[in-house]
Amino acid sequence: MLLAGPTDERRQGLNMEGVADTRKKRILVVDDHALVRAGFRELIDDTEDLVVGGEAGTAASALEQAMTQDFDVVMLDISLPDASVVETVTMLRRRRPNLPILIVSMHAEEQYAVNLLRAGASGFFPKAGEAKDLLDAIRTIVSGRKYISPSLAEALALEASGHAPEPPHRQLSNREFQIFVQLACGKTVTQIADEVHLSVKTISTYRTRILQKMDCSRNADLTAYALKHNLMG
Repeated sequence: MLLAGPTDERRQGLNMEGVADTRKKRILVVDDHALVRAGFRELIDDTEDLVVGGEAGTAASALEQAMTQDFDVVMLDISLPDASVVETVTMLRRRRPNLPILIVSMHAEEQYAVNLLRAGASGFFPKAGEAKDLLDAIRTIVSGRKYISPSLAEALALEASGHAPEPPHRQLSNREFQIFVQLACGKTVTQIADEVHLSVKTISTYRTRILQKMDCSRNADLTAYALKHNLMG
């Protein structure tokens, strides 16, 4: 039997009787490096209000645990061995729509931000950030709000004001961006079609549209662009 997601009352810090909920908030830490997960566990478990309730090294394991256990936040590494981060966020959001997701990234998070927000991520945190700021980010998301780092907020504000050019990949829809990353990673149209459960013809149409929007002529151009902009996660 699958557990239901946390209720709105719990998101507001209340239990079923409307009384303040003082239990520790459970975090699912998803990262393919065991040492990184251990570091996050040590940091989080040392707090009075947060606890690591589960660990996963793959997207598949994260999805399984999210569907069978009760968590308040998923801390999701931007690079996993078995699925792209956009695909993982999309699947988590589809299966547990009320479960907040904090992306933890080694890359310049503004490169992924818009597409991941579209997919349903609740916030972004750079691995180079301060430990206390990470805890603040988790608490912000637990409370039902979005978390965006100051550097990301500044970058997005510059783009919105017209003082910074919008990179071509920002023109892609969420599905187009997902397929773009897979093409850039060297996957064939047939492989992508099998993974996302669409026809080869549909993926080919997406590929043509992506190449046009990105002003590229072949998959190798997409790979070069993705490498340049740290989009291979």
